[in-house]
Amino acid sequence: MIDGWEKLTAGLPEMQPGEVWLVGAGPGDPGLLTLHAIHALTQADVIVHDALVSDACLALAKEGARIEYAGKRGGKPSAKQRDISLRLVELAQAGGRVLRLKGGDPFVFGRGGEEALTLVEHNVGFRVVPGITAGIGGLAYAGIPVTHRETNYSVTFLTGHSSSGLVPDRIDWDGVARGSEVIVMYMAIKHIETIFARLMQAGRRADEAVAFVTDASTERQRVLVTTLGAGVADLRAAGLEPPAIVVIGEVVHLREALDWLGAAEGRQLAHDPLGTRRIVRKDSA
Repeated sequence: MIDGWEKLTAGLPEMQPGEVWLVGAGPGDPGLLTLHAIHALTQADVIVHDALVSDACLALAKEGARIEYAGKRGGKPSAKQRDISLRLVELAQAGGRVLRLKGGDPFVFGRGGEEALTLVEHNVGFRVVPGITAGIGGLAYAGIPVTHRETNYSVTFLTGHSSSGLVPDRIDWDGVARGSEVIVMYMAIKHIETIFARLMQAGRRADEAVAFVTDASTERQRVLVTTLGAGVADLRAAGLEPPAIVVIGEVVHLREALDWLGAAEGRQLAHDPLGTRRIVRKDSA
């Protein structure tokens, strides 16, 4: 009789020697790994992972698999991206089944595109396995939906940290401030004071809701709800550190009712969390 795992993996692609899989591990909770990701972990000869992949995810690796750390963290000694990409090529050319395991999704601020292009350059076969990005899954664990039809019809995802280590100068901050109903920021803590100042200078309200979510979806998760004007001081007072997702917009208020992870059982909605902030849409039927 075929067991449950064999049923689940029947027909799934097998990793081949000399091949690299670029796989998203999600925001941290191993339960958010995709079936393709788990299947890859059980096949890979070598796993090259970044700093945001949890130990619980790595624990699913097959016995005997070699695990190599290739994390990049702002302000700390890190491997150069080109060296990481070439290491993947080297391991594949040696005949290994190579799993490049990246936090979140490999193509969402994860440099997965750069690594894939290097594999193409060296004629190395590869597969991409998308993952749940922290800007969506991490916020869901904080009880914050990135869209809600009574608050927003659009979301802007951006990074607050450029390859040079500075605030990205290719972002039209004035345009983002004026046109983005909800802003979700990755890697923004280091430059958060400058970013918040730019957004408010461009017309964003100082009393607009902001949430910082650190170590999203893990047992270490912490959430700070504040405002754009008070956010920098509150962040310092709370002592929160990266990795963190920052979200700006009225959807933050929904956490008052939707904090499913921290809510007591049986809690009922006592009031409308949007209150007078509710936006009435003509097409909200």
